[in-house]
Amino acid sequence: MAEDLTVTPALVIPAAELRERFSRSSGPGGQHVNTTDSRVELSFDLANSPSVPERLRTRMLERLANRLAGGVLTIAASEQRAQLQNRAAARERLASLLREAAAVPPPVRRPTKPSRGAKERRISAKKRRGITKRNRRASPDD
Repeated sequence: MAEDLTVTPALVIPAAELRERFSRSSGPGGQHVNTTDSRVELSFDLANSPSVPERLRTRMLERLANRLAGGVLTIAASEQRAQLQNRAAARERLASLLREAAAVPPPVRRPTKPSRGAKERRISAKKRRGITKRNRRASPDD
């Protein structure tokens, strides 16, 4: 499965930049878990990757700062019993994480003020409510 990882149509990570490490998985599976290296750790050096454009790199490093260790992003997958399925899951998880980090930030919301009509409607609704409550009170004449 040494193929390039397509994050977006514009961003493709070459297979040579991805590092895979295999180890024994924990959890259920009986003797199978004890004998096979099905857990996958997929690492990608985001800080030093020549395939990531500089404008994207700064945005991605900023957004993934809490997930990086020395500029390297590591994903672990051990949900499946088969190593091949865990490799595919790790690659997909890495691609989606990078895709979210590379996304263009939404436009900044420009704060607006309520219109004069909206203010008047709000005040008149408050007055109507106040009148309703005032009419519920017992008058001192009773």
